[in-house]
Amino acid sequence: MRLHPVRALVGGLLLGLAIVAVIIGVLYFQGYRFMYHPPVASPEAKKKVLCYVSPTDPTYIRQEPGQDPQGQDLVPVYVPETTPPPAALAPPGERKIKYWVSPMDPGYVRDKPGKAPCGMDLVPVYEDEAAAPAANVITVSPQTLQTMGVRTALVQVEPLARTIRAVSRVTLNERALAQVSTKINGYVEKLAVRATGDPIQKGQRLLEIYSPELVASQREYLLARQNWLTLQQSPIVEVREGARRLLEASRQRLLWWDISTAQIEALARTGAVSRTLTLTAPVTGIVTKREVTAGQYVTAGQTLLEVADLSTVWVEADVYEYELPWIKVGQPARLTLTYLPGEVFPGQVNYIYPFLQGATRTARIRLAFANPRLRLKPEMYGQVEINVATSQATPILPAEAVLDTGSRQHVFLALGGGRFAPREVKLGLQGDYGRVQVLSGLQGGEEVVTSAQFLLDSESRFREAVARMLGPGDKGAPPKEPAPAMPPGHQHH
Repeated sequence: MRLHPVRALVGGLLLGLAIVAVIIGVLYFQGYRFMYHPPVASPEAKKKVLCYVSPTDPTYIRQEPGQDPQGQDLVPVYVPETTPPPAALAPPGERKIKYWVSPMDPGYVRDKPGKAPCGMDLVPVYEDEAAAPAANVITVSPQTLQTMGVRTALVQVEPLARTIRAVSRVTLNERALAQVSTKINGYVEKLAVRATGDPIQKGQRLLEIYSPELVASQREYLLARQNWLTLQQSPIVEVREGARRLLEASRQRLLWWDISTAQIEALARTGAVSRTLTLTAPVTGIVTKREVTAGQYVTAGQTLLEVADLSTVWVEADVYEYELPWIKVGQPARLTLTYLPGEVFPGQVNYIYPFLQGATRTARIRLAFANPRLRLKPEMYGQVEINVATSQATPILPAEAVLDTGSRQHVFLALGGGRFAPREVKLGLQGDYGRVQVLSGLQGGEEVVTSAQFLLDSESRFREAVARMLGPGDKGAPPKEPAPAMPPGHQHH
């Protein structure tokens, strides 16, 4: 069945009008929706991505999204919104650009705009920005400060304290040692001390020695005394003085052999010659060495017994060289022992040896401790603790804030507003908890940088180098890139 041409044409026109009406309706509806319900752009859509960095390594920078060598997704870094310039700076229209620098590498400086090696646009540095800070003052943006992780601390004014701990060893008090010896030859007949470690008291009888020489000397004394009694009334002066000098010589000989005055008087009164010489204890203490037995033949000068007074003991400890300035004679100290846990023995420093131990590079100090119940025994090991503090309050800062070049030390002051300035300081003693004394260069209340100061130091040195390269004759721009060399024969005269 064939349609009439007129009818087919009318049908096509009607179908086209219907399609046009549908398109117009859709466009009208979309226009109405956008007019009364405009789309809301996300904050990220309004920002411009500056670059992409690793979340754990800020030095890994890329211009396209991706992953770092550790397999982590790169984080976008957006272009920071422009902020109005400080009041101290000139209006934007009147500011003059001094040079251009890479936002990621302050050492990349150019005299015209362009691209940094990392692909980022160079950032302009204006003359008023470079001239506004004082000498050696650097300014860091808040974003960079957050990335660097800068921390600060206040300088405190207080006495610096330190606790010195050292392993120690208990020794004998050398000033309380004594030896028992004889000045004559003879045989030991009686010995009161039977073993090492026996306690003795001063004046106690220790041993008796039989000596033929002692017997002969006593008899000579008795004869000299009898001669003196006979001739003391002689009219001849020489005879009388000779008898007196002979008596005095024989008496002095007995005294040199440790015969007491009481024993000599008893000999003169009774006339009885003693066969033995009694030796008594010179001090109160403990017998630390016994080198004689009963019946032994001894000679003059031989050591028979050694006695130590243990009522006080010495303790020796080794301290490091840098701790020596803290140690003074008379300082109180505490001693703890492993075999007496929880018990503390008080004492004090009584001597600092004037030499070092070559192998350990340590200095030896000596301390004195009372030992009433003899619980501190020689050759014991313990730990000595000495708490000391400076006598005056001085500025104190954390040691981590100091940059030491070997010849001098300096710190970075936090001036506020992202501004920092280096300052040379002179340091003193080192205390506990990483604190150090400042002798000059800082005052109490000033704020110093305690972390990332190495980055600030590199920035300060870079700016100093740029200022030197600018020279006195050209203070407006950094050194320009060298021009390409002209081929031979084309140089201009």
